Amino acid sequence: MGKSIVATSLATAAAAVAGSFASRQGVETWYPTLRKPRYVPPNVVFPVAWTSLYADIAVTSSAAIEKFRAAGNDDKARAYAGALGVNLVLNAGWSWLFFKMHRLGPSAVVAGALAVSSADLARRAADADPKLGAALTPYPLWCSFATLMSTDIWRLNR
Repeated sequence: MGKSIVATSLATAAAAVAGSFASRQGVETWYPTLRKPRYVPPNVVFPVAWTSLYADIAVTSSAAIEKFRAAGNDDKARAYAGALGVNLVLNAGWSWLFFKMHRLGPSAVVAGALAVSSADLARRAADADPKLGAALTPYPLWCSFATLMSTDIWRLNR
């Protein structure tokens, strides 16, 4: 996997740390006061899900970038890296909007953009290798579920 595993791991870790920093206080104080739909999982599920997803994003993205480079598709490798960067900004940005700024409507919109961006990453990974696209599929699925949760939390707390 070469240098790309270091880059994708650092980028993914940076998004995780930024999101965690923004979320910590809100999870403990503000989030429990919100009305939530019954299907929202218990808080313990989220760090487990996100840790698994971040590892998947870093490893799968590195493999996709390396596959593109090995095939001489440097433009696709750079485009994937750029799409990953946008995705990780959306990812961390959601936490800041939702937990730090308490902006439920905008956070629902960003969650939707993150779901679309995550599906695009899975599509790009599949272009490098269908197995990589399949490996990244849990990410857009989770982000789609998060969009539903964010939207319903916004609706319930307007």
